[in-house]
Amino acid sequence: MVAISQPTQVRRNFSFYDKKLRGIAYQTALAVSLAVIIAGVATQTVSNMKQRGIPLTFDFWKQTSGFQINQTLIPYDSLSTYGQAFWVGVANTLLVSAIGIMLATVIGFLVGISRLSANWIAAKVAASYVEVIRNVPLLLQLLFWYNAVLKPLPAPKASISLPGGIYLNNRGIIMPAVELQAGAGWIGVAVVAAVAVAVAFGAYTRTVQKRTGKQLPILLVTLIALIGLPLLASLVVGNPWTFIYPELKGFNFRGGLQIYPEFAALLIGLSVYTASFIAEIVRGGIQAVSRGQTEAAHALGFSNGKTLRLVVVPQALRIIIPPLTSQYLNLIKNSSLAVFIGYPDLVQVFAGSVLNQTGAAVQVMAITLAVYLVISLITSAAMNGFNQRFALVER
Repeated sequence: MVAISQPTQVRRNFSFYDKKLRGIAYQTALAVSLAVIIAGVATQTVSNMKQRGIPLTFDFWKQTSGFQINQTLIPYDSLSTYGQAFWVGVANTLLVSAIGIMLATVIGFLVGISRLSANWIAAKVAASYVEVIRNVPLLLQLLFWYNAVLKPLPAPKASISLPGGIYLNNRGIIMPAVELQAGAGWIGVAVVAAVAVAVAFGAYTRTVQKRTGKQLPILLVTLIALIGLPLLASLVVGNPWTFIYPELKGFNFRGGLQIYPEFAALLIGLSVYTASFIAEIVRGGIQAVSRGQTEAAHALGFSNGKTLRLVVVPQALRIIIPPLTSQYLNLIKNSSLAVFIGYPDLVQVFAGSVLNQTGAAVQVMAITLAVYLVISLITSAAMNGFNQRFALVER
């Protein structure tokens, strides 16, 4: 019988020539040095703030702000607190970023596909758009849209009248507002039901197509559900809304919905500028798809539109989505340039007005930086999840 000897544990003695132990020592020394530097900077900052009378706490959060904000998505007036002013800035930043991302995506995809069009005029117009817009600084474009396009519009008394009760002047775009009445909740229920029907029919369509190869009219059914169900609910409950049309009273319009020129200039500038980069990303993604895929789709009888929609674009998305995420993040961060045209975003309201009145520079800037960091991380995480749906599954 042979006895199996147990492996003996070798005790490691510290030696400067031991590569592993030397690495641990270096990293520990680096971490301690960084901690000492950070502690020193923090101590010196607190000392300087005390000497200059700068607040060290967040007590200013509940103090009355005393200033007005012309565009608010949540209730706010001059008697509101600095904390409420912060949320107004956050909401305005999220609003312009969300709408800007949607517009930039639509414009970018249209321009990117147009650059590959066989139509000479469409291709050249798209190429000119990309080369001109992406080579001009964004700040100059924002100033152009605000100072050269929107502000020179006529005064309210000489407004440009558009169909549907819409007016265009140097105060912005004024359009009818919708006021909901009793029973409007059923319209919301109908919209949710329509979305559920569209999603369920889309899943059923994919199942039928995988089993039989037959394509069902998913777009037609989706449109009928999204338009028909809310319209039917509206007729049943008796049109539970009224339109409030704007009226010129004195020097300005009263009533209706007003889109301020600062918001319009920022939205146009961000969308147009970011779309020029997205267009190049889309063009590169489509060109990276093998031409054999297009030829195979044509051989199966697919039209150019179906080939692009069902064969080329789904494969190109695997290439497009990662750089597209970077452009979305750039758009969100570039929205901070709103301060130059007076749009009340987070930087203009919180890191501008609130900081100037309270003097709490460290607290205000730390909160502002944290907000942009959180928004960017959430956007990045959402796009990474979206990207995983289109990623190739390898063994």
